[in-house]
Amino acid sequence: MTADEFLEWSLEQEDKYELVDGEPVLMGDYVEENGRTTFMAGTKVEHDIIVVSVLTELRARLRGKPCRPFSGDLAARMVAGNIRRPDVTVDCRPPDRGATESGLPTVLVEVLSRSTRDPDLIRKADEYRQLESLRHYVVIEPLTVHVTVWSRADDGSWPTTPADHKSLDAMVGLPAIGVELPVAEIYDGVPLDE
Repeated sequence: MTADEFLEWSLEQEDKYELVDGEPVLMGDYVEENGRTTFMAGTKVEHDIIVVSVLTELRARLRGKPCRPFSGDLAARMVAGNIRRPDVTVDCRPPDRGATESGLPTVLVEVLSRSTRDPDLIRKADEYRQLESLRHYVVIEPLTVHVTVWSRADDGSWPTTPADHKSLDAMVGLPAIGVELPVAEIYDGVPLDE
């Protein structure tokens, strides 16, 4: 399936999919019930709390500015043709009516889960960094306070060591969009591990 075919096809689907190497891949997570592990389309509550918090905080801080946050319903087209659906995208292009994909993704945010941890940290990270417009890639742990931010340098390179935030008192800096997010607000209401 091509990226354009996939985007058209995905409008008719009830569940959310990504396009990986020409194949639709159902998005979801693994859950444990009655001693069995099964795949569930969708997310867990802590994941959704974080996504809503990040969207809310970004929307408030970007009001009146040219960039705006979008949910995982908005697709991001990768250089190699894959279609990804980051949990949060900050797009700095004026929205096109009827668009199903971001135009200038400047910030991409992924909240980790059991099934997405390795792809989010390895393959997606590599794909995201190839996007010329991307300036920040943020990865959030859902059960413990840990926000990791990769920020593109002025020369276009990506650091080998990201900024790690492991305190509720920390601020996540996203200078490309002129925003700082309080870590405490990202995790507000999340049942964290001790």
